Amino acid sequence: MKRADSGALTADSPGGIMGPGILGKKIGMTQVFRPNGEVVPVTIVKAGPCVVVQRKTPTTDGYNAVQIGLLEFVKASRINKPATGHLKKANADGVKFLKELTLRPGDDDLKPGDKILVDQFRTREMVDVTGVSKGRGYASLMKRHNFRGGPGSHGSMFNRAPGSIGASSFPSRVFKGMRMAGHMGVQDVTVRNLEIVEIDPEENVILVKGAIPGPNGGYVVVRRAKKRSS
Repeated sequence: MKRADSGALTADSPGGIMGPGILGKKIGMTQVFRPNGEVVPVTIVKAGPCVVVQRKTPTTDGYNAVQIGLLEFVKASRINKPATGHLKKANADGVKFLKELTLRPGDDDLKPGDKILVDQFRTREMVDVTGVSKGRGYASLMKRHNFRGGPGSHGSMFNRAPGSIGASSFPSRVFKGMRMAGHMGVQDVTVRNLEIVEIDPEENVILVKGAIPGPNGGYVVVRRAKKRSS
C-alpha cells in the first residue's frame, strides 16, 4: 500500500473492504501542519477494527444492510447472554458497540465475520460523522433554543421569560413541539462533509478536519459523505 512522506495513505492508494462505514471512538482534538505550512485543526478518531456481525438482505429482512461491531474486547461479564450468543455466530466475542448501516451502491457484499478496517478510506476524502452530543442537563430557552430574551433594563419584567405559549380560549392547550425549556443534548448529531486529513492504518486512526459531536471517548460512526457540499 502506497504511503505519502507523512505516513498517510495517498489519494490513489487502494483501500481494504469497501464497507458502508466504520465505528470508532473520539480521542480528542489537535492540529497538524500541511506541507504548505497551513495549520489544520483535526479530531483524532480511533476507528476500528470492526467486524460484520449480521447481514440483512432484501429476501430475509426486506432491506439491504449490515450490522457491524467495534472490536474492543470487553469483558464477557459486561455483555448479557442474548448478546453473547448473537456475537458468537460471527466470532465477534467482546464487541460492545453495535450499529446497523445501510449498504449503498459500490459497497462490497459483506458477510458475517468480515473485518472492516480504516484503510478503506483515503486522504482528502469527505466523510459524514455521527455521534451523540454532550449532555447539558435541564437548560433554559435562551441556551437551548437561542432565544433573544426581553429587555435587560430595570422594570421590564421580561428578561429570560419564555413568553406566550398559546391562546387561552382556543385551542386551550399547548401544541406539541413548542420550543420550551427542557433536557438539552444527548442526541444523535451528524456533521457532514468533513475532510480526512491523515490516516494511520497501523494504529487504526483517522484525523478528521474540524470538530465532531460528543465527548472524548464517545462512540462515533464515520461514513462516506452522502451529499457533497457545493
